[in-house]
Amino acid sequence: MAFEFIRTDIEGVFEVIPKVFGDKRGFFLECYNRRDFEEAGIQADFVQDNISSSSKGVLRGLHFQKHHPQGKLVSVVSGQVYDVAVDLREGSATFGAHCGVVLDGERHNAFYIPAGFAHGFCVMSDTAMFAYKCTDFYHPEDEGGLKWNDPAIGIDWSKYLEGAQPVLSAKDEKQPAFAPSGRYFDKNAVWIGN
Repeated sequence: MAFEFIRTDIEGVFEVIPKVFGDKRGFFLECYNRRDFEEAGIQADFVQDNISSSSKGVLRGLHFQKHHPQGKLVSVVSGQVYDVAVDLREGSATFGAHCGVVLDGERHNAFYIPAGFAHGFCVMSDTAMFAYKCTDFYHPEDEGGLKWNDPAIGIDWSKYLEGAQPVLSAKDEKQPAFAPSGRYFDKNAVWIGN
């Protein structure tokens, strides 16, 4: 197997560590291998790959799609980000909980987040090139989101932003608060909200 799959505290979310083969000429690694992922229990049919670039302090999230939920395999090609998943699956033992991992272009680690989660990240390095595979296509009319600093979720961005204020989009400044008694996705990541 070309990967180590590290379980997080939230069912279905994994940090993925690839085997890196390198010498003085450079390195080689597999970013994804369906056979290995399925052997680890990750059933994902990726249909779209994206790359974004952001500068230090940029915070993107917390985002999800409602009727077209996306599972994601996220990594950084260069730089460092703190990446976060928030469980929005009703009936999950970890509903409303989050977990995060530092993604590092030198470690080449990745983060697998199944459908039914909100996702966000902040950039720790001067710049970061962020790459992600998605299990559904992007539908801008289907976007949902949560307030990035909602105390009910309790993400501590500050230690990754080194105390600086995050750089947010106008959209992310206006996202709604998480509703602990609200409805988002069912256990199969089907939208049951409004």
